[in-house]
Amino acid sequence: MGFHFELLHRDSQTRGRLGRMETPHGTIQTPAFMPVGTQAAVKTLTPEEVREVGADIVLANTYHLYLRPGHELIRRLGGLHRFMHWEGPILTDSGGFQVFSQRALRKIHEEGVSFQSHIDGSRHQISPEVAIDVQEALGADIIMAFDECTPYPVTRDCARQSMELTVRWAARCRRRKTRSDQALFGIIQGGMYPQLRAECTGRLVEIGFDGYAIGGLSVGETKPMLYDMVEASEPHMPEDKPRYLMGVGKPEDLVEAVLRGVDLFDCVMPTRNARNGFLFTTHGRVVIKNAMHADGDGPIDETCGCYTCRHYSRAYLRHLFMAGEILAMRLNTIHNLFFYLNLMQEIRAAIRDNRLARYRREFYERYQAGTGGQGPNPVQSSGFPQDV
Repeated sequence: MGFHFELLHRDSQTRGRLGRMETPHGTIQTPAFMPVGTQAAVKTLTPEEVREVGADIVLANTYHLYLRPGHELIRRLGGLHRFMHWEGPILTDSGGFQVFSQRALRKIHEEGVSFQSHIDGSRHQISPEVAIDVQEALGADIIMAFDECTPYPVTRDCARQSMELTVRWAARCRRRKTRSDQALFGIIQGGMYPQLRAECTGRLVEIGFDGYAIGGLSVGETKPMLYDMVEASEPHMPEDKPRYLMGVGKPEDLVEAVLRGVDLFDCVMPTRNARNGFLFTTHGRVVIKNAMHADGDGPIDETCGCYTCRHYSRAYLRHLFMAGEILAMRLNTIHNLFFYLNLMQEIRAAIRDNRLARYRREFYERYQAGTGGQGPNPVQSSGFPQDV
Protein backbone atom coordinates (compact mmCIF):
# COMPACT_ATOMS: atom_id res chain seq x y z
CA MET A 1 0.00 0.00 0.00
CA GLY A 2 1.22 3.48 -0.86
CA PHE A 3 0.21 6.93 0.37
CA HIS A 4 -3.32 8.27 0.13
CA PHE A 5 -5.04 11.32 1.64
CA GLU A 6 -8.82 11.61 1.94
CA LEU A 7 -10.60 14.81 2.95
CA LEU A 8 -13.51 13.70 5.12
CA HIS A 9 -15.20 16.90 6.30
CA ARG A 10 -14.88 20.68 6.32
CA ASP A 11 -15.94 22.80 9.27
CA SER A 12 -18.94 24.89 8.23
CA GLN A 13 -17.62 28.25 9.53
CA THR A 14 -13.83 28.08 9.23
CA ARG A 15 -11.29 26.44 6.93
CA GLY A 16 -10.77 23.60 9.40
CA ARG A 17 -10.51 20.18 7.73
CA LEU A 18 -10.96 16.62 8.92
CA GLY A 19 -8.95 14.08 6.98
CA ARG A 20 -7.23 10.72 6.91
CA MET A 21 -3.77 9.86 5.62
CA GLU A 22 -3.10 6.25 4.69
CA THR A 23 0.56 5.14 4.66
CA PRO A 24 2.34 1.78 4.36
CA HIS A 25 2.73 1.77 8.17
CA GLY A 26 -0.70 2.91 9.26
CA THR A 27 -3.37 5.58 9.28
CA ILE A 28 -3.09 9.17 10.53
CA GLN A 29 -6.23 11.06 11.52
CA THR A 30 -5.86 14.75 10.69
CA PRO A 31 -5.41 17.40 11.95
CA ALA A 32 -2.51 15.66 13.65
CA PHE A 33 0.54 16.54 15.74
CA MET A 34 3.81 14.65 15.29
CA PRO A 35 6.10 14.19 18.30
CA VAL A 36 9.68 14.98 17.29
CA GLY A 37 12.17 12.11 17.41
CA THR A 38 15.08 13.96 15.80
CA GLN A 39 17.67 11.21 16.26
CA ALA A 40 15.24 8.28 15.91
CA ALA A 41 13.98 8.71 19.48
CA VAL A 42 11.39 10.90 21.19
CA LYS A 43 13.54 12.04 24.08
CA THR A 44 13.06 10.12 27.38
CA LEU A 45 10.24 7.88 26.07
CA THR A 46 10.05 4.41 24.52
CA PRO A 47 8.14 3.97 21.25
CA GLU A 48 5.45 2.09 23.19
CA GLU A 49 4.98 5.08 25.49
CA VAL A 50 4.78 7.44 22.53
CA ARG A 51 2.03 5.28 21.06
CA GLU A 52 0.22 5.08 24.42
CA VAL A 53 -0.04 8.87 24.72
CA GLY A 54 -1.88 8.89 21.39
CA ALA A 55 0.67 9.48 18.62
CA ASP A 56 -0.08 8.07 15.16
CA ILE A 57 3.13 9.36 13.54
CA VAL A 58 6.56 10.62 14.62
CA LEU A 59 9.15 12.83 12.94
CA ALA A 60 12.86 12.03 12.53
CA ASN A 61 15.53 14.23 11.00
CA THR A 62 17.56 13.50 7.89
CA TYR A 63 20.46 15.81 8.77
CA HIS A 64 21.12 14.23 12.16
CA LEU A 65 20.67 10.62 11.03
CA TYR A 66 22.88 11.23 8.00
CA LEU A 67 25.69 12.37 10.31
CA ARG A 68 25.07 9.76 13.01
CA PRO A 69 24.79 6.78 12.73
CA GLY A 70 24.52 7.11 8.94
CA HIS A 71 21.69 6.31 6.55
CA GLU A 72 23.47 3.36 4.95
CA LEU A 73 23.84 1.68 8.33
CA ILE A 74 20.13 2.19 9.01
CA ARG A 75 19.31 0.79 5.55
CA ARG A 76 21.43 -2.32 6.20
CA LEU A 77 19.68 -2.85 9.54
CA GLY A 78 16.25 -2.91 7.93
CA GLY A 79 15.27 0.76 7.71
CA LEU A 80 14.25 3.37 10.22
CA HIS A 81 11.07 1.67 11.42
CA ARG A 82 12.92 -1.48 12.43
CA PHE A 83 15.96 0.45 13.69
CA MET A 84 13.94 2.53 16.18
CA HIS A 85 11.25 -0.10 16.85
CA TRP A 86 8.41 2.16 15.73
CA GLU A 87 5.75 0.34 13.73
CA GLY A 88 3.68 3.41 12.80
CA PRO A 89 4.20 6.07 10.14
CA ILE A 90 7.35 8.22 10.13
CA LEU A 91 8.04 11.56 8.46
CA THR A 92 11.62 12.64 7.86
CA ASP A 93 12.50 16.30 7.47
CA SER A 94 14.98 16.95 4.67
CA GLY A 95 17.52 18.68 6.93
CA GLY A 96 17.18 22.08 5.28
CA PHE A 97 16.25 23.86 8.52
CA GLN A 98 19.08 22.19 10.45
CA VAL A 99 21.62 23.26 7.83
CA PHE A 100 20.11 26.76 7.97
CA SER A 101 20.60 26.88 11.74
CA GLN A 102 24.32 26.04 11.35
CA ARG A 103 24.89 29.37 9.60
CA ALA A 104 28.53 29.73 10.61
CA LEU A 105 29.35 26.22 9.36
CA ARG A 106 27.67 26.14 5.92
CA LYS A 107 27.77 27.63 2.43
CA ILE A 108 24.78 27.61 0.10
CA HIS A 109 25.22 27.31 -3.67
CA GLU A 110 23.17 26.11 -6.64
CA GLU A 111 24.28 22.51 -6.31
CA GLY A 112 23.34 22.26 -2.64
CA VAL A 113 24.82 23.09 0.75
CA SER A 114 28.39 22.51 1.90
CA PHE A 115 28.72 22.36 5.65
CA GLN A 116 30.84 21.28 8.57
CA SER A 117 29.48 18.68 10.96
CA HIS A 118 28.59 20.12 14.36
CA ILE A 119 29.65 16.74 15.81
CA ASP A 120 33.23 16.28 14.60
CA GLY A 121 33.95 19.11 12.16
CA SER A 122 34.01 16.84 9.09
CA ARG A 123 33.04 18.35 5.73
CA HIS A 124 29.85 17.33 3.90
CA GLN A 125 27.62 18.37 1.04
CA ILE A 126 23.88 17.81 0.80
CA SER A 127 22.21 18.41 -2.53
CA PRO A 128 18.54 17.85 -3.33
CA GLU A 129 19.53 14.51 -4.81
CA VAL A 130 21.47 13.48 -1.71
CA ALA A 131 18.57 14.51 0.54
CA ILE A 132 16.23 12.21 -1.41
CA ASP A 133 18.76 9.35 -1.49
CA VAL A 134 19.24 9.57 2.28
CA GLN A 135 15.50 9.64 2.96
CA GLU A 136 14.89 6.71 0.64
CA ALA A 137 17.56 4.77 2.53
CA LEU A 138 15.89 5.62 5.84
CA GLY A 139 12.55 4.44 4.49
CA ALA A 140 10.16 6.95 6.07
CA ASP A 141 6.55 7.01 4.89
CA ILE A 142 6.64 10.76 4.17
CA ILE A 143 9.79 12.51 2.99
CA MET A 144 10.47 16.20 2.41
CA ALA A 145 12.00 18.12 -0.46
CA PHE A 146 15.28 19.89 0.27
CA ASP A 147 14.75 23.62 0.70
CA GLU A 148 16.50 26.78 1.79
CA CYS A 149 14.97 28.26 4.91
CA THR A 150 14.72 32.03 4.48
CA PRO A 151 16.03 33.97 7.51
CA TYR A 152 14.13 36.75 9.26
CA PRO A 153 14.29 39.62 8.69
CA VAL A 154 15.33 39.60 5.06
CA THR A 155 14.80 41.88 2.08
CA ARG A 156 12.26 41.02 -0.57
CA ASP A 157 15.02 40.47 -3.15
CA CYS A 158 16.81 38.01 -0.86
CA ALA A 159 13.54 36.25 -0.06
CA ARG A 160 12.81 35.89 -3.77
CA GLN A 161 16.26 34.48 -4.52
CA SER A 162 15.83 31.97 -1.70
CA MET A 163 12.35 31.03 -2.88
CA GLU A 164 13.54 30.57 -6.46
CA LEU A 165 16.34 28.29 -5.26
CA THR A 166 13.87 26.28 -3.18
CA VAL A 167 11.63 25.78 -6.24
CA ARG A 168 14.56 24.64 -8.40
CA TRP A 169 15.67 22.25 -5.67
CA ALA A 170 12.12 20.96 -5.30
CA ALA A 171 11.98 20.06 -8.99
CA ARG A 172 15.28 18.19 -8.65
CA CYS A 173 13.95 16.31 -5.63
CA ARG A 174 10.84 15.30 -7.58
CA ARG A 175 12.94 13.98 -10.46
CA ARG A 176 15.27 12.08 -8.10
CA LYS A 177 12.58 10.21 -6.15
CA THR A 178 12.30 6.52 -7.07
CA ARG A 179 10.35 4.79 -4.29
CA SER A 180 6.61 4.50 -4.89
CA ASP A 181 5.88 3.63 -1.26
CA GLN A 182 7.00 7.06 0.01
CA ALA A 183 5.09 10.34 -0.23
CA LEU A 184 7.12 13.45 -1.13
CA PHE A 185 6.04 16.86 0.19
CA GLY A 186 7.19 20.16 -1.28
CA ILE A 187 8.10 23.03 1.06
CA ILE A 188 6.76 26.56 0.59
CA GLN A 189 9.18 29.42 1.23
CA GLY A 190 9.12 33.16 0.55
CA GLY A 191 10.00 34.87 3.80
CA MET A 192 7.33 37.15 5.25
CA TYR A 193 6.10 38.27 1.83
CA PRO A 194 2.57 37.00 1.05
CA GLN A 195 2.94 37.36 -2.72
CA LEU A 196 6.12 35.29 -2.72
CA ARG A 197 4.44 32.64 -0.58
CA ALA A 198 1.50 32.49 -2.97
CA GLU A 199 3.80 32.30 -6.00
CA CYS A 200 5.95 29.59 -4.44
CA THR A 201 2.88 27.51 -3.61
CA GLY A 202 1.56 27.75 -7.16
CA ARG A 203 4.89 26.75 -8.69
CA LEU A 204 5.26 23.76 -6.35
CA VAL A 205 1.76 22.63 -7.27
CA GLU A 206 2.79 22.78 -10.95
CA ILE A 207 5.71 20.44 -10.17
CA GLY A 208 3.32 18.12 -8.33
CA PHE A 209 3.78 16.72 -4.84
CA ASP A 210 1.88 14.36 -2.55
CA GLY A 211 1.51 17.12 0.06
CA TYR A 212 2.61 20.69 0.74
CA ALA A 213 4.44 22.08 3.75
CA ILE A 214 4.71 25.69 4.90
CA GLY A 215 8.33 26.18 5.96
CA GLY A 216 10.51 29.06 7.09
CA LEU A 217 8.38 30.08 10.06
CA SER A 218 9.13 30.24 13.80
CA VAL A 219 12.32 32.09 12.89
CA GLY A 220 11.61 35.26 14.87
CA GLU A 221 8.52 36.66 13.17
CA THR A 222 5.47 37.93 15.06
CA LYS A 223 2.32 35.86 15.51
CA PRO A 224 0.30 37.94 13.03
CA MET A 225 3.07 37.44 10.46
CA LEU A 226 3.06 33.69 11.02
CA TYR A 227 -0.68 33.43 10.54
CA ASP A 228 -0.58 35.78 7.54
CA MET A 229 1.92 33.50 5.80
CA VAL A 230 -0.35 30.51 6.38
CA GLU A 231 -3.26 32.47 4.94
CA ALA A 232 -1.17 33.54 1.95
CA SER A 233 -0.30 29.93 1.11
CA GLU A 234 -3.49 28.02 1.94
CA PRO A 235 -5.77 29.18 -0.90
CA HIS A 236 -3.24 27.97 -3.48
CA MET A 237 -2.85 24.47 -2.02
CA PRO A 238 -4.87 21.64 -3.58
CA GLU A 239 -7.89 20.64 -1.50
CA ASP A 240 -7.12 16.95 -1.94
CA LYS A 241 -3.55 17.15 -0.60
CA PRO A 242 -2.42 17.41 3.05
CA ARG A 243 -1.05 20.72 4.38
CA TYR A 244 1.80 20.66 6.89
CA LEU A 245 2.98 23.62 9.01
CA MET A 246 6.58 22.86 9.91
CA GLY A 247 8.09 23.48 13.35
CA VAL A 248 5.19 25.55 14.72
CA GLY A 249 3.66 24.34 17.90
CA LYS A 250 2.43 26.43 20.79
CA PRO A 251 -1.06 25.20 21.68
CA GLU A 252 -2.66 28.38 20.41
CA ASP A 253 -0.69 28.06 17.16
CA LEU A 254 -2.24 24.66 16.52
CA VAL A 255 -5.74 26.01 17.08
CA GLU A 256 -5.16 29.05 14.88
CA ALA A 257 -3.51 27.12 12.05
CA VAL A 258 -6.20 24.45 11.94
CA LEU A 259 -8.76 27.24 11.53
CA ARG A 260 -6.69 28.31 8.53
CA GLY A 261 -6.77 24.90 6.87
CA VAL A 262 -3.61 23.15 8.16
CA ASP A 263 -3.63 19.36 8.64
CA LEU A 264 -0.26 18.41 10.13
CA PHE A 265 2.16 19.83 12.72
CA ASP A 266 5.43 19.09 14.47
CA CYS A 267 7.36 20.94 17.15
CA VAL A 268 9.91 20.20 19.89
CA MET A 269 7.98 22.44 22.28
CA PRO A 270 6.11 19.78 24.31
CA THR A 271 9.16 17.58 24.81
CA ARG A 272 11.74 20.36 25.29
CA ASN A 273 9.50 22.25 27.71
CA ALA A 274 8.88 19.05 29.64
CA ARG A 275 12.61 18.53 30.19
CA ASN A 276 12.86 22.10 31.49
CA GLY A 277 9.93 21.80 33.89
CA PHE A 278 7.30 23.70 31.88
CA LEU A 279 4.02 21.80 31.69
CA PHE A 280 1.01 22.57 29.51
CA THR A 281 -2.44 22.39 31.07
CA THR A 282 -6.02 23.22 30.17
CA HIS A 283 -5.67 26.52 32.04
CA GLY A 284 -2.22 27.58 30.90
CA ARG A 285 1.41 26.69 31.49
CA VAL A 286 2.69 25.43 34.87
CA VAL A 287 6.30 25.99 35.98
CA ILE A 288 6.79 22.97 38.21
CA LYS A 289 9.88 24.30 40.02
CA ASN A 290 7.89 27.17 41.53
CA ALA A 291 7.61 26.95 45.31
CA MET A 292 3.80 27.14 45.14
CA HIS A 293 3.80 23.49 44.00
CA ALA A 294 5.97 22.20 46.88
CA ASP A 295 3.02 20.77 48.82
CA GLY A 296 0.52 20.43 45.97
CA ASP A 297 -1.40 17.20 46.48
CA GLY A 298 -3.31 17.30 43.21
CA PRO A 299 -2.22 16.46 39.67
CA ILE A 300 -0.79 18.91 37.16
CA ASP A 301 -4.18 19.13 35.47
CA GLU A 302 -7.40 17.93 37.10
CA THR A 303 -8.98 17.37 33.69
CA CYS A 304 -6.05 15.38 32.23
CA GLY A 305 -6.22 11.62 31.83
CA CYS A 306 -2.51 10.97 31.20
CA TYR A 307 -0.48 8.45 33.19
CA THR A 308 1.36 11.24 35.04
CA CYS A 309 -1.79 13.04 36.16
CA ARG A 310 -3.49 9.79 37.17
CA HIS A 311 -0.69 8.76 39.51
CA TYR A 312 1.51 11.68 40.64
CA SER A 313 1.06 14.94 42.53
CA ARG A 314 2.56 18.32 41.74
CA ALA A 315 4.57 18.04 44.94
CA TYR A 316 6.18 14.80 43.78
CA LEU A 317 6.88 16.11 40.28
CA ARG A 318 8.47 19.22 41.76
CA HIS A 319 10.59 17.10 44.08
CA LEU A 320 11.81 14.96 41.15
CA PHE A 321 12.64 18.03 39.07
CA MET A 322 14.48 19.85 41.86
CA ALA A 323 16.43 16.67 42.66
CA GLY A 324 17.48 16.25 39.05
CA GLU A 325 15.85 12.85 38.70
CA ILE A 326 15.53 11.46 35.17
CA LEU A 327 12.00 10.33 36.06
CA ALA A 328 10.96 13.99 36.19
CA MET A 329 11.74 14.42 32.49
CA ARG A 330 9.93 11.20 31.60
CA LEU A 331 6.76 11.97 33.53
CA ASN A 332 6.71 15.58 32.32
CA THR A 333 7.14 14.46 28.71
CA ILE A 334 4.32 11.94 28.99
CA HIS A 335 2.05 14.69 30.27
CA ASN A 336 3.00 17.33 27.68
CA LEU A 337 2.69 14.97 24.72
CA PHE A 338 -0.64 13.68 26.00
CA PHE A 339 -1.84 17.28 26.33
CA TYR A 340 -0.88 18.07 22.72
CA LEU A 341 -2.32 14.90 21.25
CA ASN A 342 -5.51 15.24 23.28
CA LEU A 343 -5.78 18.85 22.06
CA MET A 344 -5.69 17.57 18.48
CA GLN A 345 -8.35 14.99 19.31
CA GLU A 346 -10.58 17.74 20.70
CA ILE A 347 -9.97 19.86 17.60
CA ARG A 348 -10.94 16.96 15.33
CA ALA A 349 -14.15 16.46 17.30
CA ALA A 350 -14.93 20.19 17.02
CA ILE A 351 -14.47 20.10 13.23
CA ARG A 352 -16.66 17.01 12.97
CA ASP A 353 -19.42 18.84 14.85
CA ASN A 354 -18.98 22.15 12.94
CA ARG A 355 -18.09 24.03 16.14
CA LEU A 356 -14.42 24.85 15.65
CA ALA A 357 -14.91 28.60 16.04
CA ARG A 358 -16.70 28.05 19.36
CA TYR A 359 -13.97 25.64 20.47
CA ARG A 360 -11.39 28.32 19.71
CA ARG A 361 -13.19 30.84 21.90
CA GLU A 362 -13.52 28.35 24.77
CA PHE A 363 -9.85 27.41 24.45
CA TYR A 364 -8.74 31.02 24.92
CA GLU A 365 -11.15 31.55 27.81
CA ARG A 366 -9.64 28.57 29.66
CA TYR A 367 -6.05 29.50 28.90
CA GLN A 368 -6.50 33.10 30.00
CA ALA A 369 -8.40 32.10 33.13
CA GLY A 370 -5.45 30.02 34.24
CA THR A 371 -2.84 32.72 33.63
CA GLY A 372 -4.48 35.70 35.28
CA GLY A 373 -5.60 37.07 31.94
CA GLN A 374 -2.04 37.00 30.58
CA GLY A 375 -2.51 34.02 28.29
CA PRO A 376 -2.41 34.14 24.50
CA ASN A 377 -4.93 36.37 22.80
CA PRO A 378 -6.73 35.25 19.65
CA VAL A 379 -5.46 36.94 16.51
CA GLN A 380 -8.24 38.48 14.45
CA SER A 381 -8.29 37.15 10.94
CA SER A 382 -10.20 37.41 7.72
CA GLY A 383 -13.76 36.25 8.22
CA PHE A 384 -13.34 33.90 11.19
CA PRO A 385 -16.26 34.11 13.63
CA GLN A 386 -15.07 34.92 17.11
CA ASP A 387 -18.07 33.75 19.12
CA VAL A 388 -20.21 31.01 17.65
